[in-house]
Amino acid sequence: MVLAVFAGLPGVGKSTLAQQVGAVLPAAVLAVDTVDFTMQSYDVSEPRPGYAAYGVVAALAETQLRMGHHVIIDAVNPVKAARQLWTELAENLGVPLRVVEVVCGDDAEHRRRVETRFAACAHDGIPDWVRVLERQAEWEPYLGPRLVVDTFLAEEPVGPVVDYLSLRTS
Repeated sequence: MVLAVFAGLPGVGKSTLAQQVGAVLPAAVLAVDTVDFTMQSYDVSEPRPGYAAYGVVAALAETQLRMGHHVIIDAVNPVKAARQLWTELAENLGVPLRVVEVVCGDDAEHRRRVETRFAACAHDGIPDWVRVLERQAEWEPYLGPRLVVDTFLAEEPVGPVVDYLSLRTS
């Protein structure tokens, strides 16, 4: 089994890719946004927005991993502190951690995706392009092993990602 973390800015295609890969593996796909938006819809507030959602997803991931299931975490993971949660979970359970950093290498396409999604939603938590640019400014580069997937350039990214997630640890 593997704990896979799909990370990247909103609108790069990480949720779509995570769902496609999850169907092939198969794996439980746990999206931080889903938990965060659901908490907001129940008027659950917190002093550090999004923090509790990461904790809830980590607890769900632990349950799935203990059951022997592959798990894919779908989250922005913009900073080292958020990423450390997944590292500690994998270490505590003795499972391999695989990071897939998802990017969209064309800014115009990335903006189009964000604006299309924003226009189609009720805006509850869905970031607009300005908010995505703010998140980009906060982004801390990944330092360590990972697979970078450019959803603008990759014609068929699912196969290579599944291959990467299936590697045995040394």
